[in-house]
Amino acid sequence: MQDLLREYEYTKMQLEAKRRLLKKENTSKDEINVSDIELLGEMISSVDFIIEWIKTGKRPGKKRGIERRAAYEREILVDPITIQSYVNNGVAGSPANITDSQRKELEEALSILSKREKECYTLAHGRGFTQYEVANLLLISRGTVDKYIRRAQEKISRYLQLKK
Repeated sequence: MQDLLREYEYTKMQLEAKRRLLKKENTSKDEINVSDIELLGEMISSVDFIIEWIKTGKRPGKKRGIERRAAYEREILVDPITIQSYVNNGVAGSPANITDSQRKELEEALSILSKREKECYTLAHGRGFTQYEVANLLLISRGTVDKYIRRAQEKISRYLQLKK
């Protein structure tokens, strides 16, 4: 990572040198040179952004990195491969197969959901459809699909916490 950082800093230094050179040559206010100088400024800004990201390990301008997020924002409720295996009934010998106990546990967790929540959740997380595709399939709005999925995730999360 340090090598990459050095390369970006070197690139920034070259871009700044080129911009200084163009500014010195730009005594006649050439339209071409002005646009080149602006482009170099944008490139320098982009490189600065990347350098800051590499140095801090988080997106510039953000107050917190991902590691500082609240637990509910970074938790994965159910392994996506597991839920997909549950929905698709994998082929024998497939690495994505789930055991009978895992299948039973998923059925218990999904049984607490309403019919629509279960449909939206399994289509989105099990079958891999986007929220827009789920909305079109079920003839409801995307916002409603989002609401059902969020509600399902909250119910499953509460169920799993109580089960522990």
